[in-house]
Amino acid sequence: MNGTNFRMPARRLAVAATATLLAAGPAALAGAGSAHATEDGRASAVVLRTGLDVSLLNKTVNVPLSVSLNEVQAPRSAEQTTLTAELDGVDGGKPFSVLSAQVAQAKATVEKGTAEGSTRLAHARLHVPGLPLLSLIEVEQVTSKATCAAGRKPVAESNVLGSVTVLGKRVTLSAGGTTQVSVPGVGDVRLDLSKRETTSRTAAATALELSVSVNPLKLNVAEVDGVVTLARATCETPAPAPASAEPSAPAATEPEVKPQGAAATEANLAETGGDSTTPYIAAGAVALLAVGGGAVVMARRKNG
Repeated sequence: MNGTNFRMPARRLAVAATATLLAAGPAALAGAGSAHATEDGRASAVVLRTGLDVSLLNKTVNVPLSVSLNEVQAPRSAEQTTLTAELDGVDGGKPFSVLSAQVAQAKATVEKGTAEGSTRLAHARLHVPGLPLLSLIEVEQVTSKATCAAGRKPVAESNVLGSVTVLGKRVTLSAGGTTQVSVPGVGDVRLDLSKRETTSRTAAATALELSVSVNPLKLNVAEVDGVVTLARATCETPAPAPASAEPSAPAATEPEVKPQGAAATEANLAETGGDSTTPYIAAGAVALLAVGGGAVVMARRKNG
């Protein structure tokens, strides 16, 4: 199998736990962003994340097993496909394989108003110290995707495809439920399948989350307790693009109102050079003409 080994010394296993901001769920994701991230949106994806406490030699040595495999974040698009994760110093000084897979992809992108994280893990086996020959879990294929597009409701999707084996036992998982697996002399594992969370601006999807308590044969050689997450994706919606300014409507023009009645007469007279006394002068002239006409008639009767 072609792949890149991911190794971490046992004394430095806790370092990877500092990059667990996005594991807190969509509520914490929404409240932790900077102004730049809020404008551009964010996305993250991780194939494997462990938060385990490993006690060796009857708890005389405690080692935190905190490993993240193929963890990527955006605004800057990123993708990783490392296939194995190994630890040094917990198995007699020999490299210890935590995870091996044929496919282990994690991708996060933010572009064109959409933030999206996605993961895919196929034909994978996960081991913990104390159980070198028995897989904690084997999965055929698990996927998750979280999509946040501006102006749309965030969507979270996760799927477990094919068979799942826990501590050597083939299990049947209920959709969106919890499955408990107990193996006498080995330990207990609780599986939460297809966890999905959404808010108005965020989404998070986890294909499988395992709560682990393992103490093989109660020998206290290696006691392991904690949580394992497989195939997790999150996103935060980018801010919508500002709306373009609309042209302002032209100012309404008042309709022209022409004066009527007496006012109209005065206005018409004004247009011809007259004023408001013109009607009275005209009436006087008519009266004078009438008087003059009467005088002419009387004079003719006297002469006749």
